[in-house]
Amino acid sequence: MNFSQLYTDGAWVAPLSTDRIAVENPATREIIAHVPACGQADTDRAVAAANAAAPRWQGTSPAARIEIAQRALEHLLAARDDIIELEIAELGSSRKQTVAAHFEFQVQRIRTFIRLAERIPWETKLEHSTMLREPFGVVAAITPWNYPLGQVVQKLLPALLTGNTVVLKPSQHTPLTVYYLVDAFHRAGLPAGVLNLVTGRGGEVGDRLSAHPDVDMVSFTGSTSGGITVAQKALQTVKQIHLELGGKSPLLLLPGGDAAVAARVTLGSLLPNCGQTCSALSRLLVPIDRKEEAEAAVRQELARYTVGDPTDPATDIGCLSGRRQYDKVRHYIEQGLAEGATMLTGSVPPADPQGGYFVEPVVFTDVTPQMTIAREEIFGPVLSVLTYTDIDEGVRLANDTVYGLNAAVCGPHAEAVRVAKRIRSGNVYINDAPRDITAPFGGYKQSGIGREGGLVGLLDFTQTKVIFDETRE
Repeated sequence: MNFSQLYTDGAWVAPLSTDRIAVENPATREIIAHVPACGQADTDRAVAAANAAAPRWQGTSPAARIEIAQRALEHLLAARDDIIELEIAELGSSRKQTVAAHFEFQVQRIRTFIRLAERIPWETKLEHSTMLREPFGVVAAITPWNYPLGQVVQKLLPALLTGNTVVLKPSQHTPLTVYYLVDAFHRAGLPAGVLNLVTGRGGEVGDRLSAHPDVDMVSFTGSTSGGITVAQKALQTVKQIHLELGGKSPLLLLPGGDAAVAARVTLGSLLPNCGQTCSALSRLLVPIDRKEEAEAAVRQELARYTVGDPTDPATDIGCLSGRRQYDKVRHYIEQGLAEGATMLTGSVPPADPQGGYFVEPVVFTDVTPQMTIAREEIFGPVLSVLTYTDIDEGVRLANDTVYGLNAAVCGPHAEAVRVAKRIRSGNVYINDAPRDITAPFGGYKQSGIGREGGLVGLLDFTQTKVIFDETRE
């Protein structure tokens, strides 16, 4: 794959910018590739191609769009091994995590979007009118580094299947595997201009896309602060805004809940991607009289995880994505100790790592709701254990956050469901319930606007038009 090129108007082309961004392997700290650092000229060229292609792509039948997506999936599957190796290298995720979450689960997502696209209600008869669903037009998809392929799939498939054209800007830190997805659509015969790839820095390409007058919708995944910036720029031209942002998600262990299950679910959510998951359960809320039992369960479950070389099949947890993330997580760990939390497991990472950006999982106990580690999104393998005295206090603690992306309740089923309904979060898991790939994903409060995934995630890339026809019987 030639990472020195961009994809614009149906072809792999040389960038107009001469600037380049180095992509580092965070496990070895080697530079593995360089991608274009696009500026306004490259971005505007991509938007112009998407804008020109929008009318004819909207006029393409839903069945034809589905057929192209199916062919693209076949080409993506043919590149499976290359994608897995590349994603391990650019992100530092373990082979186990990369195969299961970064590739196979994304294949399931694509298949699900294709299947659900057949159920989109393009026309709905109302009492005295007809409601139509139509694409917005040009969608700017701005994606983060923590799930390089997955975050793109969540935007690209719904946007294309509903008739939008797309300008895609992946993260500057993990832009490589996206090339394979774009190439799969190219090989599948996607018409020129429908999909365009521009690489670069968020402050340049992302800002330009957000403010561009010919972009109709901006779909952004990233930090809450980044989302606010994108929204402010997009509202200058009143674009549709779709934001999937941060989280500080709780697992609430009820008095009658199984501490071992709570520990397994919490760590299973937090650790596999080295804590770099927006929906990770990073706060464990336990009854005060079960604190020691819960801590013991966490210790026992944690012993099952191995941190190490991402390429080793035995490794469970790879490394953080880069030096900036490493320093950020290290700072939070130091701050937790400074504010009086007790480090149950783990240690403070060295200020100057000799190898890759590896951090052993850290579990803090004796954490109070006011501590920084209990309130801010760390995005690393750091768990905070807090205690409560009764269910009402436990629910208050669960909701005591500016976020509301994900949550879990562990306890007797009927009671757990009642409690789950009191938690202000877009997703709530009961005990060890599996994820439903057809369900929408998104958050309350500062965790975002809109939903991704499932039929709802497809419909979020459409707008409604109502036709009032006097001749209708």
